Order: sequence, then C-alpha cells, then structure tokens
Amino acid sequence: MHRDSERHKLFTRRALMLGGGQAALLSVLVGRMYYLQVIESQRYVTLADENRINFRLLPPPRGRIVDRNGFAMADNQQNYRVVIIPEQAGDVERTLDLLSLIVPLSGGERRRIRREVKRKRAFVPITVRENLDWSEVARIEVNTPDLPGVLIDVGQSRSYANGLETAHVLGYVAAVSEKELTGDPLLELPGFRIGKAGVEKVYDLALRGSGGSSQVEVNALGRVIRELNRQEGQAGNEVRLTIDMQLQHFVAERLGNDSATVVVMDVHTGEVLSLVSSPSFDPNSFNTGLSQVEWESLISNPKAPLTNKAIAGQYAPGSTFKPVVALAALEKGVISPDTTIHCSGSTKLGNSEFHCWKKGGHGLLDLTGAIEHSCDVYFYEVARRTGIERMAAMARRFGLGEKLGLDLPGEKNGLMPSNKWKLGAIGVPWQLGETLIAGIGQGYILSTPLQLAVMTARLANGGYAVTPRLTMDRVTPTGIEPYTDEEGAPLGLSPEHLAVVRKGMDNVVNSPTGTARRSRIPEDRWQMAGKTGTVQVRRISKAERETGVLKNDDLPWIERDHALFVGFAPVQNPRFAVSVVVEHGGGGSSTAAPIARDVLRETQRLAELRPPRGHQDVQAVPQSGSKDGSKGGPVVGSGKPPVRGT
Repeated sequence: MHRDSERHKLFTRRALMLGGGQAALLSVLVGRMYYLQVIESQRYVTLADENRINFRLLPPPRGRIVDRNGFAMADNQQNYRVVIIPEQAGDVERTLDLLSLIVPLSGGERRRIRREVKRKRAFVPITVRENLDWSEVARIEVNTPDLPGVLIDVGQSRSYANGLETAHVLGYVAAVSEKELTGDPLLELPGFRIGKAGVEKVYDLALRGSGGSSQVEVNALGRVIRELNRQEGQAGNEVRLTIDMQLQHFVAERLGNDSATVVVMDVHTGEVLSLVSSPSFDPNSFNTGLSQVEWESLISNPKAPLTNKAIAGQYAPGSTFKPVVALAALEKGVISPDTTIHCSGSTKLGNSEFHCWKKGGHGLLDLTGAIEHSCDVYFYEVARRTGIERMAAMARRFGLGEKLGLDLPGEKNGLMPSNKWKLGAIGVPWQLGETLIAGIGQGYILSTPLQLAVMTARLANGGYAVTPRLTMDRVTPTGIEPYTDEEGAPLGLSPEHLAVVRKGMDNVVNSPTGTARRSRIPEDRWQMAGKTGTVQVRRISKAERETGVLKNDDLPWIERDHALFVGFAPVQNPRFAVSVVVEHGGGGSSTAAPIARDVLRETQRLAELRPPRGHQDVQAVPQSGSKDGSKGGPVVGSGKPPVRGT
C-alpha cells in the first residue's frame, strides 16, 4: 500500500513537470506568435509585399531635337527588348541556353551579358537583345514560366529621320560604358542610351530627363500579374536648333559623295543654318549596333566620314585669307586702296622666287583689282610691308586660329602663326619668306571651315564679332533660356577699309573678269560676293614649272589641290555667309564657287518664304556693272554633285 502511494506521488510529480513544461513551451509559442503577428506584423507585411510587389525605375522619354521650323530631326520610337535579371534567374547560363532556343545568341552577345552580370548588381536587369520583332516577343512571352528572370521590356530607341544629312550635327546615342557610370540609377537601366557625339552629347543632361517608377504585382515565379501604380518620368527638354532642314537637305544633296564641307550662317545673329560634312554616316546604326564590317568600312574610308570636317578639318585658307591681309595692311597704313603693284608672274626675295598662279602675271593692279583677280604677287608685297604680327593680330579679330565655342564637341583651334609661336613650336625664328607665303594664306596657317564662315560674316556685317551658335535658345541642364540677338562687339575696323575689301569681293563674282564670274547669281536681289581659294597639297618643283605644271585631273586624287570659296549675300544688304571646302577638288573658282552660288541662292529663296526677325542694315557694297562668267567649269544645276575642272 505504501509502495503504491509512493508510485502515485512520483507519477503526479512527473505529470506536473511535463504539464508545466508543455505550458511553458506553449507560452513561448504564443508569445512568439504574438511577437510576429502583432509587434512585428508591419515588418512582415512589408517583406511579403516586397516579394509580391516589384518596384521598377522607368526611363524617361529623351527630349526631341527639332530644326528652326519645328521639324523633328531626332525623335523616339518604340523598342521591344528582352532582359534578364540575374537575381531572379538563378543559373544565368542555363537560362541563356533556354532563351537561345527562341532567340539565337552569338558568342559575342553571351560574353557581353556575362561581363555585365559580373559588374552590375544582381537585381539590375541586363539587356539580352533589342529591336525584337512581334513574333519573337510572342514566343518569349509564351515561354516565360520556363525562363526565370527573363522578361520583355518595352522602351524607346532614338530615331534620326535624316540621319545621313544630320549625323555630324546631331551625333548619336549609344549604351553607357563602365567608365561613364556616375551612380545615377538611370544609367544602369537596360537599353539606356546617352549622347556620344554632336548635339546629343553636348546637351545630354538636358535631353535625358528624370526617371519615373512602376509598381507591379508578381507571382511566385516572378511573372507580372498586374501593374499597381505608375509614376511617369519627366521627359527631357526639346532642343530647337538653328539648322534649317530644307537647306541642310539641299546642301547634302549638292555635295553628293565628295569629300567636302559647307557652313552657312546668319551674319548678324551667328545662327548656323546649315552645317554639312561629306561623306557622312548613319547615326541610327550606332543606336542599333554596328557590325565589324560596317565599322571597318567607316574607319578605313580615305574620305573620313566620321570626321566633322566643318569644325575639325584644318586647311590652309589659301586666297580666301587675302581680304584679312588687305585689312591689316590698310589699318597699318602701308598701303591705300589706290596703291598699285605690278605683277609679272613672280617676285624674288634673295635667291628664292615666289610665283603667282597666273604664269604671265596680271600687270598693274590696285587693291580691289588684286582681290578680284586673286593676284599672289600683289599680296606677297602687301604681306612683306605689313609683317606677320600685324596679319596674325587681324586674323584673330576675325576668329582665325582659335576655337569659336560652337556647341559641338571636337572643334579644332586652327593655327595663326607668329614669330613667338614658331620659336616655341619649332625653335627657330620667323623668316621673311614665310611672311610672303602667309600673305596668300599658305605655309603654317590653318583654319577650319567654320572659322572661314565666321571670318566672312564679320567682314559682311560691318565688322562685328558675331559668334556662331546652333540652338535657337540657350540650353542648360535645368531648362531653356532665350538668347538676345546681339550682333557682337565692334572689331574697331574702318568702314571705308571694309567697303574697299567688300567691293573687291563683289568684283570676284560680279565683274566680267573676276575669278568666280561664272558663279554669279543671276537674280540681282540675291547677288553674292566672295573670294576663291585654291590650296596646294604638294610641292611643285622648279623642273615641273619649266616643263608645265600638271593639271589636277592628271594627278592622283590625294595630290590634287583643295578648292575653297567664302562668300556672302545679298551684296547690297548682307545677311548670309557661306564657306565651302572641297578636299582635293581642284580650283576654287571651278569647284567650290558653283557650290556656294547654289547654296546661297537656295538660302535666300527659303528666307523669302520665311521673313527674318529683323536685322540692322550695314553699309552697302557698291554694285559693279556685271555680266555672267568665271574661270573654268560650267554652271551646275542644284542638287547634283559638282563638275570637276581646273
């Protein structure tokens, strides 16, 4: 009995201990459940929502680029692309293997994807393929459950309606490189493009805009069920250029496939109406991706289609520089408008002989006659009297030898030499013979076609330091501000001296004996004035001069002279300036001047359809009695490549 009582007590104690333990465990469990469901409820609701809801950054529409009349030069179009999110994909290689059964992937594409997987965060989507057609999109969407982390993204790609005609102005956009990542999350979005050249690069921040966001609900497989919320980003600013697309199209067609460039600008406001560098390239190809063959054909082309010759091509200005030499001499007082010099075909300095382009010489000429006939001997003597320092100082007032600050990347300085420059660059002093060569725009002097256009504009507008620009309004990363149509500071030039030089340029085109007489514009109200230039790119030996200098047509293309022309119109009230450079084109009068004539004629025709906003008149250039005619080369109709000639 006693033994049974002891056993009952032991059982009771054990039951109490077990019950107490169970009660304690239950209390812990209840407490934990209370902690999780009440105290920590908000946290776990957030985590559940994060698993159920994806937040996505939305790229903003890139701002359009339009011409002065509102024509869309660069716009956006819909682009379907397939992306992969490594974090959701798990085994990226296996997923790519499955995806390649639907959209074949090259070895290069897979290497790029692997590289981006390594350098980007795991949750950042990586573009696999862009510009998918609808059948490819449909096949991928149907197989999405078997392709973890793969989804179709609908974005926008850049489109250039007249790419070949505007490539050197607009530039292009391309994918962000690793060194261009700045921490801006927009730059890590799949397919996001930034400006790499031209206006697209200069105003990239203004065009880029700010990103939006999207909340989407997904299932356990990561498939999108529905969009819960969307906040659109702010589109980039629309940039309005000074370019006239009708004129740009005309100029591009006129140059054809020549290695050449044309710049047209308003002499009062500095607005660049046309800037064409030929041959060109298609910027759309950089957006969709160039093949190796396409890239090699571009970089191996001797006519350098990737180079913007208008701002990066550096050429000796040749005889187009003579008006600047004349103004330097007039200002110094070493000549007057009536100063005459006899040209016999050459002049001597020590043991060296300097030749005129006309073998028999021009005879006795005054200043306007020397400009009209482009007499080298006259300007050899004028340069000798003036000196290199005076010529260089005058040239810089006209914008030569320094960057002009046009809103395009890659602009070159050109070169306006001086004694100080030569001592620093070469280590030997300046020689008098080099001054004579500089007097006809050759030797060390280098200029860009843009600088030649600005030089001509400053001559035509009465001597004001107009500067070139490409936008109708001032563009900043934060917005658009209006420009004021200021003509620029006066250059301090004598109106009488300018009138004499412009009279000579008028005679070049409109006198029966001018070097560009065959490029005269027949409509009196549109008449142009200008200056031809022919620049040697090879040395002519004494033996060749004695036996006869080879004509350009008899030489390989690379050894032919460059053809140049600068001009302004209309003569009586200048409004537009043009510079034309045709690489290895032969004579300035036969090749470059007809292009300038056609371009200025079309420019003025379009201007009459769109009246100006108002300009100050400058002193009119006296009109010469004129008939048609020039040195070689037929009158070429608009829209066709120029006819070569000597």
